[in-house]
Amino acid sequence: MKTHTRVLVIGGGVVGCSVLYHLTKLGWSDVMLVERSELTSGSTWHAAGGFHTLNGDTNMAALQGYTIRLYKELEAITGMSCGLHHVGGITLADNPARFEQLKAERAKHRYMGLDTEILGPEEIAKFTDGMVNLEGIIGALYDPLDGHLDPSGTTHAYAKAARMGGAEIVLHNRVLETNPRPDGSWEVVTEKGTIIAEHVVNAGGLWAREIGAMAGVYLPLLPMAHQYLVTDDIPEIMDILKSGREFPHVMDPGGESYLRQEGRGLCIGFYEKPCEPWSVDGTPWNFGHELLNEQWDKIEDSVSFAYRRFPVLERTGVKRVIHGPFTFAPDGNPLIGPVPGLRNYWSACAVMAGFSQGGGMGLALAQWMIEGEVERDPRGFDVARFGTWTTPGYTVPKVIENYQMRFNVSYPNEERPAARPFRTTPMYDIFDGMNAVWGQQYGLEVVNYHALPGEPRHEEPTFKRSNAWEATRQEVLAVREGVGINEVQNFGKYLVKGPKARAWLDRIMAGAIPKPGRLSLTPMLAESGKIIGDFTVSCLSETEFQLTASYGAQGWHSRWFDQHLEEGVTIENVSDARSGFQIAGPKARELLSRVTRSDVSEQSFKFMDVKPMTIGMAKCLVQRVSYTADLGYEIFTDHMSVRHLWHTLSAAGADLGLRPFGMRAMMSLRLDKWFGSWGREFSPDYTPCETGLDRFIRWNKEADWIGKAAAMSEKAAGPKRKLVSFVVDASDADVVAWEPIWLDGAVVGFCTSGGFSHWTGKSVAMGFLPADRVQDGLECEIEILGERRPARVHLAPLWDADGARMRG
Repeated sequence: MKTHTRVLVIGGGVVGCSVLYHLTKLGWSDVMLVERSELTSGSTWHAAGGFHTLNGDTNMAALQGYTIRLYKELEAITGMSCGLHHVGGITLADNPARFEQLKAERAKHRYMGLDTEILGPEEIAKFTDGMVNLEGIIGALYDPLDGHLDPSGTTHAYAKAARMGGAEIVLHNRVLETNPRPDGSWEVVTEKGTIIAEHVVNAGGLWAREIGAMAGVYLPLLPMAHQYLVTDDIPEIMDILKSGREFPHVMDPGGESYLRQEGRGLCIGFYEKPCEPWSVDGTPWNFGHELLNEQWDKIEDSVSFAYRRFPVLERTGVKRVIHGPFTFAPDGNPLIGPVPGLRNYWSACAVMAGFSQGGGMGLALAQWMIEGEVERDPRGFDVARFGTWTTPGYTVPKVIENYQMRFNVSYPNEERPAARPFRTTPMYDIFDGMNAVWGQQYGLEVVNYHALPGEPRHEEPTFKRSNAWEATRQEVLAVREGVGINEVQNFGKYLVKGPKARAWLDRIMAGAIPKPGRLSLTPMLAESGKIIGDFTVSCLSETEFQLTASYGAQGWHSRWFDQHLEEGVTIENVSDARSGFQIAGPKARELLSRVTRSDVSEQSFKFMDVKPMTIGMAKCLVQRVSYTADLGYEIFTDHMSVRHLWHTLSAAGADLGLRPFGMRAMMSLRLDKWFGSWGREFSPDYTPCETGLDRFIRWNKEADWIGKAAAMSEKAAGPKRKLVSFVVDASDADVVAWEPIWLDGAVVGFCTSGGFSHWTGKSVAMGFLPADRVQDGLECEIEILGERRPARVHLAPLWDADGARMRG
């Protein structure tokens, strides 16, 4: 066993072996893996081995497609069999909402290059040889890539391919300690000796929590006990085999089950509601190739449902029961990437669907380590998405909820209730008393809207317009006609200080860094030129700046800042120390003038000015800018002064019609001006020239800002696609995101976001078109829930096109 290595992967399951292989594939050969027992000794060996591409996150779906296509490559490289069975998969819909979800997923697949199709009951019967009881079934989604494989053979193929690329694998060698060294490398103490590694990858699977704890890290994941059955031989399956075919995968979300062929019988597994978390307080080191005891009682209802949906099962004996643990994160997605707060320590765990996602996650992590970033937006699986605020008390109920709802319909406006409320602002009880309907972002409770008198304090999950419609409309009108107030807690906020603060910001940000008393808008780019942040930079003095951005991107942005920090600069995340409100609308200036002795006239307090002010008795920082696209101000203060600030503003604004508004109204208001949103229009999938953020880049500044070369290259060549805006002839459902855009009978683009503009009374959308097709008034179609709706490009803002209201 060597004692020094560039990368040490801890854990020999399918994910650890995939990471090892992809590191060698991308050119790093000085890598090794240590495993406490044999390869596949955790969840991998008892996995059902199914794989599929269906995933609500388009980047996850694409990486799952990569994983599935990779298996034949592995077989060709190694000469080993992965036991591949590309039998195709069918996901059943037994209610209109589920069918709408499948149609929306099919629409996404059109521009992703995935060849899926919607089936009717007759086609389902043909695909499944009549073995599915179609009572209540409306339709299904068919994916020809779905199938199953041999978990052990596949893992060993990854391992052999990695060895062929120079990797070393050491078995029966448990890790005892991981100790950071001053130079950023790690001392990893194992049973067979100490290894010095430049990078450590935690692919510990069931033991990832224990491995993380050795480095002082809490990883929010939990093993769940999962059970599936393998039947005796079934005559109908034997007849299918004789004809030279195989039975397809069948996902039955209504029955919380998945079913596939296993030899001459069937394998069926369940995501039952009375589920069981396993080893909540830690996985025993001596656990390995054991299975858990059979528990028929917890799957009794699921089995009964399966007998009705698949009648052949009731006539068949059970050959064996597989009951074993595998890990989930609170949202069901993997925890991948550089762990915030640690140098050269990487997470590759909670990959629940290892044989659907393992290849893609291995590729993503290897790209991150070697190239510094991932070719696809990794936010859906980035370990940083949970920040440092998670605890086992939060993780356990969220994982249980995710397991129970794994086959539930996933709605775009759904707010799941487990482990809530957890993190709240000083305004929580006040807004709760005003009929707030709550959402959450990065664990924080935020107001979505305020229910009208007599309305339920709950937004109905739907793919169409919800019961929040009228309340949201009234909040929008309150802003446009008078003055609205909204909490600004859900902004990420950072203080950058020091003698080199300006120079550092000039390097980190692509845009102009403002003069004292002014603010600017600027993208932050990766070396590839892709967008990794959309910031407001406020200059408080030559040595102090406040940055604001998305609250949910704190972990991502803080990690980036730490990685690029220099002497002479300090950065403090004050996202939860500073809060306050934004006020917006034609009466906003009048309201502000009533609560401060400072001069807030148009001449004294110009658009994009920032000033310290005393409001009531509170010290505040006030910025003249608003995401509502209206005359507005953002007012920041410390948490201890927030309630006083609220009472001061609300009392002064009572006769002005001051009304609180939530995020539903905010998203409608921003669309009037075609303001993009972080995570929708602006993300690591896109560039400034594609999205229009290039207008905020200071192209001629002297600083050698990160991403400059790539951005300059794209500017010279011109982007191949452009973000544009649409007015849509919608019915009762608006664009959400990822809907395909049709032009001349072909899909040429996709939507990034949309909704209803309550002020203009129009259904609107934003999305990408080929740059050479963009023209104002262009007629096209946008597919919403399987129906193509007429749409036209509308380049000018629907509201305040000349900026007179916002700047006046």
